[in-house]
Amino acid sequence: MAPASDFVPAHADYRTEVERILKASPFIRALGLESDEIAPGLCVTRLAVREDHQQQDGFVHAGVQASIADHTAGAAGATLIPEGAIVLTAEFRISLLRSASGPDLRCVGRVLKPGRTLSVVESEVFGGPGAETLVAKASVTLAVVKPR
Repeated sequence: MAPASDFVPAHADYRTEVERILKASPFIRALGLESDEIAPGLCVTRLAVREDHQQQDGFVHAGVQASIADHTAGAAGATLIPEGAIVLTAEFRISLLRSASGPDLRCVGRVLKPGRTLSVVESEVFGGPGAETLVAKASVTLAVVKPR
């Protein structure tokens, strides 16, 4: 479990928005990413590693790691935005620290600095037995926008 934050959500139904983000994206549904924990400024997700997540040598593909890091960061950021707003990734950087393997990957997204128009979030991806080994770390800048 990730530690609780001092952040206060901008609206009471933030969990519904996070679940929408995780379930409404066809790509994320196809990956199989599931939420484990949602709190203000925090989202923890889990991915059961499948063969189609792997690259040619049996490790989890960098694209899969980047996708879950980005999407989990977006979900964490969405816990603090006003009702009716959405988050879109404006900038994304990932460091792949070691080869990733399953059976599960766990991703922890934490808001570092929420903002009215931009928020900064970090995501850490863990793999290996018990999903306890840090395999990747991402820094994500999210744009907070009101859809037209």
